[in-house]
Amino acid sequence: MGADFGYPGERLGLPRTGPGSIAPVGRRIAALFVDWGLCVLIAYGLLARGDLGATNMWTSAVFFVASVLFIGTLGFTPGKRLLRLRLVRADGERLSVLAAMLRTFLLLLVIPAVVWDRDYRGLHDKAVRAVQVRF
Repeated sequence: MGADFGYPGERLGLPRTGPGSIAPVGRRIAALFVDWGLCVLIAYGLLARGDLGATNMWTSAVFFVASVLFIGTLGFTPGKRLLRLRLVRADGERLSVLAAMLRTFLLLLVIPAVVWDRDYRGLHDKAVRAVQVRF
C-alpha cells in the first residue's frame, strides 16, 4: 500500500476545498491558454502587424511583460482572474515583481513548469515559494 500524503496543500496549511485551496490543474492550464491567446492577439495586432512569423517571436515577450505586471501588482493574470485563481507566496502574501519575473522566466522555459510536487507546484512556483490558489 502507498503512503498517505494527505490532500494537496495540506502540508502548506491550506484548506482542502474552497477559497485558499490549491488550484486545480485543469483551471491552471485553461488560464494559461487564455493568457497566451490574449498575448498572441496583442502580438499579432499591435507588434507584428499581421506577420505570423513575427507574431511567434513577440508573443513570448508580451506574455513575459504582461505576466510580470499583472502577477507582480495584482496577484493574477486575466486568465487566472477569469478562472478565479490567484498566485500568492506560500505564506499568503503577494509575490514581488522580482519574484514574478523569475517565475515567468522559468515558466517560459517550460520544463520547470511541468515538474510538479505533490501539492501541484511546479519548479517555477517552488523557486519563488509561490502557490496558485482558488479565490
